[in-house]
Amino acid sequence: MTEAAAAAAQSNLPELSVSELAQAVKRTMETNFDRVRVRGELGRVMIAKSGHLYVDLKDENATIATVMWKSNVAALTFKPEEGLEVVAEGRLSTFPGRSQYQLIAERMSPAGVGALLAQLEKLKAKLQAEGLFARERKKPIPYLPRTIGVVTSPTGAVIRDILHRLRERFPRRVIVWPVLVQGPEAAGQVARAIRGFNALEGDMRPDVLIVARGGGSIEDLWAFNEEIVVRAAAESQIPLISAVGHETDTTLIDYASDLRAPTPTGAAEKAVPVRAELIDRVTSCEGRLKHGLLRGLERRRTELRAAAARLPRLETLFQIPQQRYDRAAERLNAALVANTRAAQSKLDRVAARLRPEALGQDIVRRRDHLARTAARLEPAIRRALDAHRKHLDGAGRMLDSLSHKSVLARGFVMVHREDGTLVRAAKDLSSGDIVELTFADDKQKAVIDPGSMAAAPETPRPKAKPKPGGDQGSLF
Repeated sequence: MTEAAAAAAQSNLPELSVSELAQAVKRTMETNFDRVRVRGELGRVMIAKSGHLYVDLKDENATIATVMWKSNVAALTFKPEEGLEVVAEGRLSTFPGRSQYQLIAERMSPAGVGALLAQLEKLKAKLQAEGLFARERKKPIPYLPRTIGVVTSPTGAVIRDILHRLRERFPRRVIVWPVLVQGPEAAGQVARAIRGFNALEGDMRPDVLIVARGGGSIEDLWAFNEEIVVRAAAESQIPLISAVGHETDTTLIDYASDLRAPTPTGAAEKAVPVRAELIDRVTSCEGRLKHGLLRGLERRRTELRAAAARLPRLETLFQIPQQRYDRAAERLNAALVANTRAAQSKLDRVAARLRPEALGQDIVRRRDHLARTAARLEPAIRRALDAHRKHLDGAGRMLDSLSHKSVLARGFVMVHREDGTLVRAAKDLSSGDIVELTFADDKQKAVIDPGSMAAAPETPRPKAKPKPGGDQGSLF
């Protein structure tokens, strides 16, 4: 027996497997460190596809692997980033597969106000670089909205202050969208409320929104620094007034909103004018308007009187036209008498020519002239027709003498190639060419023989069977 075997035989310690030892260590650690709160700096940060968060929590001397399950990650009020100092609360456990202990974090928050402010400045710079705080994005607040939407807690003093100030200044219809204004779920509810108001249509859609909360620490107001809330405020198509905290408190939603109010009460004052002041202003404007109208009428009346005094009198205006009228009336009577006498004289002269005896003589004279003209008309027509007939016969005879058909009738022939072109000389033909011969009475096909072309006598062609038709062309 060896020395090691002898020592083992004398030991009374139980023999454990590796898994048994690892489980024993796990139970011991989870029992003794079932609740711990650790402060440190985030090292490696990774959110797995499953939604679980894996980080290294470290200080200058040590590092603890930390895991936070998906259900707890959703409740975080900040974005874990490398280098951020946090306080993690949970329990210690081991990961037997790698003989490593780890912190199972159930809660995690930035360590102190300094860390929150650093995170806030980083997010502010990011959103500002995207243009979410640009002045040109700001929408004007309507002067007198019909409906006001309020996003706040329904049980706090904020909504009571807003409603009270609206009743004092100018009562309007108010629609409250109740939300949490503090805690892990507050940011999501506020963002959904803003987007929900923008999704409304018709009479339910507000003309202006107020997002309000009372004062508190930076941790209490942190929901209004969340990126989801800031983006919802910047995307709002309805003009939005932010009123979060006291006058000295500033959150990121104040930069993205269209108008920042120092307090919720101040938001109500910026949303509507003072009704009594409006009534006084309208009354004052009404008085000034009436006074101005009366002064204007009086000034116009004075000007009209002065102008009327400078105008000539009515009798003066009509004196000269009246004289012209009187003179024209005197000349008119004499002119009417003279015109009547001239017309009567003309009528007498015309009537003398219209006696029945004179008309009868004129009719007889015109009838004799018509009879003589009719007697000369018929011989003239015959002579004109004979002259035209002789001219037409002469033109027909000249046409017959100039027609190619008369030339063909004397024994000449026209020659065309197969494509219809006219042959004007024998030198234009080649041996074997097929031509068409046009006679006075018919057409025939022929093949050119060069020998016969050279000794061809100018003898009349034999007449073929008569056939109508023919084309103009050269004659052979």
